[in-house]
Amino acid sequence: MLNPTLQSTIENLILQFGQIPTERKELLNELTRFIRQSPKGQSIYLNFICTHNSRRSHIAQLWAQAAAYHFGVKDIVSLSGGTEATAFNPRAVRAMQGVGFQISVTKNGDNPLYEVKYANDAAPVEAFSKKYDAPFNNNPGFAAIMTCSHADENCPLVLGAKARIAITYDDPKEFDGTPMESAKYAERVQQIGREMLFAFSQVKK
Repeated sequence: MLNPTLQSTIENLILQFGQIPTERKELLNELTRFIRQSPKGQSIYLNFICTHNSRRSHIAQLWAQAAAYHFGVKDIVSLSGGTEATAFNPRAVRAMQGVGFQISVTKNGDNPLYEVKYANDAAPVEAFSKKYDAPFNNNPGFAAIMTCSHADENCPLVLGAKARIAITYDDPKEFDGTPMESAKYAERVQQIGREMLFAFSQVKK
């Protein structure tokens, strides 16, 4: 069962599918098709990639895993990485906690290791910043989902990827330290959640 707050958030976001522009739905359908066309009974690896693996890629990774759970899409292994490693940004962590993800630090440091729980009967996700091709992400035939335009433009070849899908988002980092910081992080978390839920809602249709 999903965390209660997360369940409520998901129910509200599903009601907002009509807010997603048609051109965005077409991009999201590329992700849906990749999942549909993957061999049944085998793990389906999704690697969400951004430059620093600090905000958007983590947000999308966690939402994708929760969306797969909610819609009963089996065998999804959602990962994230960057073209360089930094840390899962605390502002993004707080924004994800705000919608119902239970996130705790299991190892401190410059690049903390987080445990993320989204449902009481699902294995928690280990979240930390890493390069997209780090050993932790070493899985064959994955879909590289580019969540920021900088990574998409400056990483022309993603080694090992079976598919490459550009679903990019504006960076909430632009509002760090401003009065709009919390609102913009919440807005981006909601947008990514709404779109990942839409993509997974289409898998079994």
